[in-house]
Amino acid sequence: MNDTQLLRYSRHILLDEIGIEGQARLLETHVLVIGAGGLGSPAAMYLAASGVGHITLVDDDMVDLTNLQRQTMHTSGRIGMAKVESGRVALREINPEVKVTALCERADEERLRDLVPTASVVLDCSDNFATRHAVNRACVAAGVPLVAGAAIRFDGQLSVFDTGRADCPCYACVFPENSGFEDLACSTMGVFAPLVGIVGAVQAAEALKLIVGIGTPLAGRLLLLDGRAMEWTEIKAARDPACTVCAERPAHA
Repeated sequence: MNDTQLLRYSRHILLDEIGIEGQARLLETHVLVIGAGGLGSPAAMYLAASGVGHITLVDDDMVDLTNLQRQTMHTSGRIGMAKVESGRVALREINPEVKVTALCERADEERLRDLVPTASVVLDCSDNFATRHAVNRACVAAGVPLVAGAAIRFDGQLSVFDTGRADCPCYACVFPENSGFEDLACSTMGVFAPLVGIVGAVQAAEALKLIVGIGTPLAGRLLLLDGRAMEWTEIKAARDPACTVCAERPAHA
C-alpha cells in the first residue's frame, strides 16, 4: 500500500477490526454488483470509496430522467447513457484506483455462471424475482456469498445468503420461485428516495464485513425496514431441507 492509499483509507486503517491487513484485502477483492439503479448506486459508490479493488456492474438499462430522484450514481448530464457506463464514470471520480468493469447486458443464467465464480461477494441490486433467483442459483453453485436487497414504496428488505454457513438459507429458501410473489415496479408503485440509499448502503456494509471478516453477517436473518416509522424488524430465516436450489449444498461451519 502506497502513501496515497494509506492517507485515502486512513479512517478504515484506524479501525482495529480492519487495519492495514483488512484494507489490503479490500484492495485485492472483486465484487459483482447486479443492477446499477437505486440500490446499486449507493452500494457501488460505498464499495468504491472503501477501496474495493475491482467492481463489476451489470445492467442493461439506460439513464432516464425519472431515475434521478433516487439513483444517485447518475446525473442529468448522463441521461441516455448506459447506466453501467454512467456508473463507471461516477465510481472513477470517487476513486480513480478502482477497476470498474461495465457490462451493459441482462444478467441471465448462462452469463451469471461465468461472472459469479470470479467474485468474492455478489450484491443483488436488481428489481425483479427472475433475476434474483438466477443470481441466487449461480451463487449457490459457485459457493459465493450473496447480499440481496429490495425496496419499494416505503418498504425495504435485505439479507445475506451464504450457503457455505451451517443452516444459512439461500434466497429460494425464503422466497420460493413458485410462491406467487409479484414483481412491483417503482414506475407504477413509487419509491421513497432515501429508502434505496439506506438499503444499498447496508448492502455495501455487509459485503465489506464479509470481505474483511469482521462482525456478524446477516446470514440467516432477514431485515425489514418500514421507512414511514423508520423501524427495523428482524426475522430469523432457516435453510429449507427440501429447497431445490441449495438442499445438496454442504455447509463448512
